[in-house]
Amino acid sequence: MSDIAANQSRMMNPGAAPPTSGSGSLMAGSSMSQAEREKVYQWIGELTNPDTRENALQELSKKREVVPDLAPMLWHSFGTVAALLQEIVHVYPAITPPHLTAHQSNRVCNALALLQCVASHPETRSAFLTANIPLFLYPFLHTVSKTRPFEYLRLTSLGVIGALVKTDEQEVINFLLTTEIIPLCLRIMESGSELSKTVATFILQKILLDETGLSYICQTYERFSHVAMILGKMVLHLSREPSARLLKHVVRCYLRLSDNPRAREALRQCLPDQLKDSTFVNCLKDDNSTKRWLAQLQQNLETPGVPDPRNPGMPLHQQ
Repeated sequence: MSDIAANQSRMMNPGAAPPTSGSGSLMAGSSMSQAEREKVYQWIGELTNPDTRENALQELSKKREVVPDLAPMLWHSFGTVAALLQEIVHVYPAITPPHLTAHQSNRVCNALALLQCVASHPETRSAFLTANIPLFLYPFLHTVSKTRPFEYLRLTSLGVIGALVKTDEQEVINFLLTTEIIPLCLRIMESGSELSKTVATFILQKILLDETGLSYICQTYERFSHVAMILGKMVLHLSREPSARLLKHVVRCYLRLSDNPRAREALRQCLPDQLKDSTFVNCLKDDNSTKRWLAQLQQNLETPGVPDPRNPGMPLHQQ
């Protein structure tokens, strides 16, 4: 399972691009031999057989980064997506009440890893959303057990959503805003492991960076206050247990919120003191980008507020 955690960690690297389509042969750009290609096709076929599925899941999950067009191969193969969803639904009874085993978690995480591949690929992403497949992952994000099998299950599920938002596509944000992903991410940001918190905060950050997402979160006092409350709790926690990687995403969320006039007025009242003083100087000493974001945030909040033309004279924190 450490490979899964490492993959989610790599996903957080802004320089990592999603796989690109070969636009020709299914293996375009791959140095795989014909025998290796045939083996991949064999494993895909074996996904539809319950007796051979587990090994096929394991082998294909290892090939995600070396087979450029694995996603369309999976999506367009008869019965494959249904088999992956069957793996997900099969473990639902093990999450309530929580008795998920390490073996069950590892198996379903391999299926989720293949769905992340589909979510990342430009040829399959839109169909992936149209089929509402992310909703099958939400029961896993609802879990609260802190055992390792559940933690990896949540982390890998977050990785699928993270792969979607990393593409910066409007279609993705529009889809997510119709679901409960924001409160789910906020709960994980409050109580998850550091890596799960980091991926969940990254997802919130990408939603906020979209104009529709920012407007949605700042539309009501309840939405904004929930986000601000969780971010504030995270800052307090980070002041005791610093993590430069997690702090980067928290600061970026605050900075983006300050772009909204009403949210900016509210942040003048509720921005944690730890972001105003020298609490994180040592944590950020080697992170120039986050230091710039923090300085810009402080500058934004020092500038006199501009009334929201849609709601003049009604700052968000008073709504």
